[in-house]
Amino acid sequence: MADYKGISKGMKALVWLCLAALCAACANMGRPEGGARDEIPPKFLRSDPMPGAKNVSKSRLTASFDENIQLEDAFTKVVVSPGQKTPPRVTANGKKLTVDFQDTLLPNTTYTIDFADAIKDLNEGNILDGFALDFTTGDTLDTLRISGVVLQAENLEPAQGMLVGAYANYTDTSLTTLPFDRIARTNQLGQFTIRNLKPGSYRIFAVNDVNRDYHWDKSEDVAFYDGYVSPTTEAITVTDTLFAANGEDSLVSHPGIRYLPNDLLLTWFNVGYKPLYMTDNKREDRRRISFRFSAPMDTLPRITIVDGAPGAGRSIDEWAVLKSNATRDSLEYWIADTVVMKSDSLRLAVSYLKTDTADRTVWTTDTLRFFIKTPKENKKDKKKKEDETPKFIVDSVTGDTTFMPPPDLEYLNIKPPSATQELNRPLYFEASAPIETIDTAGIHMEIQVDTLWQTIPFKIRTDSLNPLMSRRIDIDWNGGSKYRFTIDTLAIHSIYNTWNRPVKQELTVRQSEDYSSLRFSLPGLDTVQVVVELLSSTDAPQYRAVKKAGENDVVIKFINPGTYYARLFIDSNANGKWDTGNPVDSIALQPEEVYYFAKKLELKKNWDIEQTWLVDELAVDAQKPYAIKKNKPKLKRGEQAPGQDDDNINEEDMNYNPFDRTGRNQRGQRTNRSGNSGTYGRTL
Repeated sequence: MADYKGISKGMKALVWLCLAALCAACANMGRPEGGARDEIPPKFLRSDPMPGAKNVSKSRLTASFDENIQLEDAFTKVVVSPGQKTPPRVTANGKKLTVDFQDTLLPNTTYTIDFADAIKDLNEGNILDGFALDFTTGDTLDTLRISGVVLQAENLEPAQGMLVGAYANYTDTSLTTLPFDRIARTNQLGQFTIRNLKPGSYRIFAVNDVNRDYHWDKSEDVAFYDGYVSPTTEAITVTDTLFAANGEDSLVSHPGIRYLPNDLLLTWFNVGYKPLYMTDNKREDRRRISFRFSAPMDTLPRITIVDGAPGAGRSIDEWAVLKSNATRDSLEYWIADTVVMKSDSLRLAVSYLKTDTADRTVWTTDTLRFFIKTPKENKKDKKKKEDETPKFIVDSVTGDTTFMPPPDLEYLNIKPPSATQELNRPLYFEASAPIETIDTAGIHMEIQVDTLWQTIPFKIRTDSLNPLMSRRIDIDWNGGSKYRFTIDTLAIHSIYNTWNRPVKQELTVRQSEDYSSLRFSLPGLDTVQVVVELLSSTDAPQYRAVKKAGENDVVIKFINPGTYYARLFIDSNANGKWDTGNPVDSIALQPEEVYYFAKKLELKKNWDIEQTWLVDELAVDAQKPYAIKKNKPKLKRGEQAPGQDDDNINEEDMNYNPFDRTGRNQRGQRTNRSGNSGTYGRTL
């Protein structure tokens, strides 16, 4: 202990003052300055067995990393090739990862554990993407690889977590009966690598393997590559950048290997197979009976009244009218026969097509009972109803007579048209029940000229989408003018002997200056029919136009101002709709090809925009704008979404070619579906 006896009082005071200052400094704790944020994924250090190990017999694999790790959705993302009947148990603890195989390892087999993007560091969540380990239970390690990308055929969405497999000895029944020989899973960009292949030729497929049987079932999504693929390698020179302790860098070159092909494109689709059965049936109200089915139907059900009910033995066509959707999987029958309608209980024999256990479509019959409860009417309401009588009111100025039905008398509701009428579309009106007759003399269309209303001619047509209850009126509209649409009382009569109340609607037609128009020039597509769609920010079609074979341009007119995106598909069979494919070899058919315009379109009033669209300028997986992708890849902290600052067409560059930018396409060219060298997609 120090001796303070010889220290003067002044020195003692100085010592105590220093100690107090030191304590105060220690007590004043501030926030420590942090370093740069960790953006580096975990680094693999070692494993047991080591990568590429031979003659492995143990059923446990462990791997170590340079920092604590976590696993995300390992059950789904981690796959073992060849496929396992019982998935391995994959766990992470600290810096260690463990894989316990539940199946017995096969002899003389190369195993690959593909972790995709399941591994990330514990603190910052940096993903170790594309990490895989391999070993063999024999003397030879297979090393070849095949890589590519899987997209959804209809909208080019990246296929995340889809199973991609290879068959070495493929037959016509392999896809539906045998597990893949080698498998991989797509990452968040839809990319895949099938590893550790033997030399040879392979058929490549992708499936949404819902039941984990490692082959395709008809209800699952599927993609296939035309023809066989033979993996190869080529020697390349790899250049790396090395950094010294003082910050200086230098380039170092060394030999490397490129595995080919590394650019396959698979576009997945669904053949639309669904087992057919009835999903629901009910009596909506006294007048309506509905049936729902699991899949579209070509043949309507046969429905008859069962013995004992009113009208026994009569087919439904005799006492009801049908309102159906286009695919006939939703049927709504409106009962027209008053005797049947008044029955509180109906027993119907319903014969319909159904898929049996052998996957055959056969006729089956169900006997169904439909009940309806009639609410009791109290004496006060009944007396009031009996006292009410129809009234006619005469206008004292014009002398017009208007029919006023009793308050509780049932009438036919008419949904009038909108108050704003599009310049290029018909006028529609809809009834609340099936229409039986229309007195056209009771329907009027007038245009306002100065302050007067002038009657104009028109024709009423049946709405093809809803022929029972909707009608359309085609008029050569005068943009900017005001019209008046009128339906007189009793002009429309329903099958239930109900009539309409008067309808009067004034509407203003938009002017041509309120719209924009868009012309696309499509070089290289003059020999095929093309359907172009303008899309909303949710990737939903808003407008469409067809370019016939032999034409070079397509024009979309009367576009409401706003933000749009565009896609097109090659309408190979010229039926005006996008068609799916079929992977079965005897009728193998790829889905119709889809392309996206890579920039968004900001359209304003009275704009006429012209754009050149080179569909093969960008690789297909780089075409869809990031803003409308649903399967967006996760961005790193601080990383900007692609295309955020240069992804639109504005007034200054409305004739600008979005693809004609030096260095824009950094993704490279892709092999097309037919195996020809070129971009993803069709060869032009």
